[in-house]
Amino acid sequence: MRSAALHPLVLAISTALLSPGLLAQAQDNSKQQADEQKIEQIVVTGTRVAGRSVDDTAVPIDIVGVETLERSGSSELNQVLSVALPSFNFPRPGLADGTDTIRPATLRGLGPDQSLVLVNSKRRHAASLVNVNGTVGRGSSAVDLNTIPTAAIRSVEVLRDGASAQYGSDAIAGVINVRLRDASEGGSVTFSYGYRDSAYTVPVTPPPADATWNAPAEIKRSVSDGETINLSGWKGFALPNNGYLTLAAEIKDAERTERGGYDYRQQYPLVGGEYDPREQTIERFNAWYGEPELQQFTLFANAGMMLKGGKLYSWASFQDRSARSGGFYRRAQDDRNVIEVHPDGFLPIIAPEVTDTSFALGYEWELAQWSMDASVVYGMNEMAFTIENTVNRSIGPTSKTEFDAGGFDYDQ
Repeated sequence: MRSAALHPLVLAISTALLSPGLLAQAQDNSKQQADEQKIEQIVVTGTRVAGRSVDDTAVPIDIVGVETLERSGSSELNQVLSVALPSFNFPRPGLADGTDTIRPATLRGLGPDQSLVLVNSKRRHAASLVNVNGTVGRGSSAVDLNTIPTAAIRSVEVLRDGASAQYGSDAIAGVINVRLRDASEGGSVTFSYGYRDSAYTVPVTPPPADATWNAPAEIKRSVSDGETINLSGWKGFALPNNGYLTLAAEIKDAERTERGGYDYRQQYPLVGGEYDPREQTIERFNAWYGEPELQQFTLFANAGMMLKGGKLYSWASFQDRSARSGGFYRRAQDDRNVIEVHPDGFLPIIAPEVTDTSFALGYEWELAQWSMDASVVYGMNEMAFTIENTVNRSIGPTSKTEFDAGGFDYDQ
């Protein structure tokens, strides 16, 4: 009877002594199950393309292959890299003088002149234009990557970290190494066409209270512009001694785009204290804000040949680029206008002509277990300015409307 009476008491004491451990084990099991459920619910919304980043190096390196270049849908190398690399930024400013034609790119948010650009591991020359406008890269001169056609490229290697200790101060932001095609056979031709079709509403806020030309509260506008034609291709040729010659060419013709706002300012001087009737009829979308007109031809050649235990290599490039972009619109009553020459005001057109050439010659060989490389590389960039549809106020009514505004040249 006593043992039967003690049995529930012993059971209760045992349960009380064992419950913390059982409770902890149960909590561990439930936590593990919860963790497993959380792991099963992970959703990946974005990642790098597999195989692009090299992880077993001291610094991060991205390799953009020819497949990415061909599928990008763009013939501009700067634009392709801005999409493929999260640390590469290629802004497209408007109303920025010569910077509309030669646009700088940045790596890791630093200055355009702090990224070292190499072609086949040799330094690429910079552009002659110094960016003096209020754009990215103000005060610096950058390498114009758009002088290298994507058809001539095998891959692009980007070191996304400072490398100034090895390469110098122009590699503070990183290094971009463009590897050229070295094909002795095969080829490819690509043709593309496109344009921009935009419909939008432009609010005119606030419309001037004394606007007798009946400035509307909003403007609905439909614009089709920016027609672009691009033809590019490459061809490989075999040379003696396992040599190769790869030729690449590109032709681009692009029309301008215009995304300026509605100019509701008074355009003409008062006539007898009243507004000029032309205020009602003048085209008030008078700015060229957007992509410039562009005609461009690029030719690139890369060659190599084995000679007496070493390799002789060379490449050369040429580009001719003509562009037209707008300045700031001068109203008829602007102090910079001569009303006898431009009675309705004028939009000055900046029309630079850019010529870019480069040449490289080198020889690689082995010497007592050393890899030797001797080379000479030359590059030149020239930019000549012509200003169209303008006027020289100091000359007066006899002023012509087109001027040679000089230019720049730089070689390295």
